[in-house]
Amino acid sequence: MKIYLVRHGEAVSEDVAGSDRDRWLNERGRQHARGLAKLLRENNVELDAILSSPLPRAVQTAERLADGLDYLGTIETLRALEPAAQPRVAMQELVTRGRSVMVVGHEPNISSLGALILGLPAFQPFRTAQCCAIENGQPVFLARADLMQVVAMFRE
Repeated sequence: MKIYLVRHGEAVSEDVAGSDRDRWLNERGRQHARGLAKLLRENNVELDAILSSPLPRAVQTAERLADGLDYLGTIETLRALEPAAQPRVAMQELVTRGRSVMVVGHEPNISSLGALILGLPAFQPFRTAQCCAIENGQPVFLARADLMQVVAMFRE
């Protein structure tokens, strides 16, 4: 199974949006989401499913990634991917969605989900518009839109 864990792009402040739940992508966040899609496309990412937190900044990121990857399916929102959700619930959901699944969420639960998948006590926190590709339980690469760079990962 291939899992692509993604933290949403940069969003407007809580002061602008009125609440954390309502925050949407700012201009840089939209640009970085499109840039991340380009990096993933260059790495031949093809998806069976995209799962997203229902919060606007995550859904908007997922939509830009779907467009950039020519993904024609629906983006499914899951409350199990909200910021305070338990990663075990999200894990149970994503393993039923196909062989290649993208998950768009928030910190700290996206890195907690990564740790759970990899069987680690912790995982490095994600930057905004960052993706970690995991294949068969092993990290494969990190893609960072802020640097427009993909870095191979190796784990023994």
